[in-house]
Amino acid sequence: MIEIRDLRFAYGSGFALSVPVLDVAARERVAVVGPSGAGKTTLLNLVSGIAVPDAGRVTLDGRAISALPDRARRAARAASVGFVFQEFALVDYLSAEENVLYPYRVGTGLALDKEARARARALLAEFGLGEKTRRRPAQLSQGERQRVAIARALVTRPKVILADEATGNLDPANKAAALDLLFAQAAETGAALLCVTHDHELLPRFDRVIDFADLGGTA
Repeated sequence: MIEIRDLRFAYGSGFALSVPVLDVAARERVAVVGPSGAGKTTLLNLVSGIAVPDAGRVTLDGRAISALPDRARRAARAASVGFVFQEFALVDYLSAEENVLYPYRVGTGLALDKEARARARALLAEFGLGEKTRRRPAQLSQGERQRVAIARALVTRPKVILADEATGNLDPANKAAALDLLFAQAAETGAALLCVTHDHELLPRFDRVIDFADLGGTA
């Protein structure tokens, strides 16, 4: 479902990322660990098409997303990728429910219908936010905002789920519930799950754990 070959990317600051090979299969749950600043978030941005590699190829579900023009990459990301951002990236003026439904605002080919709205409300209810669907991000706690961000990543039933410290601000009970929901989504839709985490207590639950240093190298 995710295939990387000979990936290279660099910032003007001197940071460079090199990943010769990385594959994640459908329904596979993979955790990536490594020190802060190594480039793990950059890797997720490259996989999702938010960033474009300087060289190499990123393929999602058989489609070379790294070769698409900007508008096509955005459309492919909205349709096929669920991304849990480390800083949540919620829209301040939208309610929790409308934030969950945001992919339908930006993704061509996604129908914002009764079924989508019902799924958004169901996901929020599963995260204990059923009574807070109309609240804006400023009216929610840090952990509640994180749960909204996770629900947004799952609402379109994506083929690829990318999570950047998805459980970092959650208490143990909500952390387990969030991971259960991510895993259930991957199993239900055949999605590949690639999760960056510093929480080593979670690692036994994944099918595979990758040390970021073993992917290739940074300089």
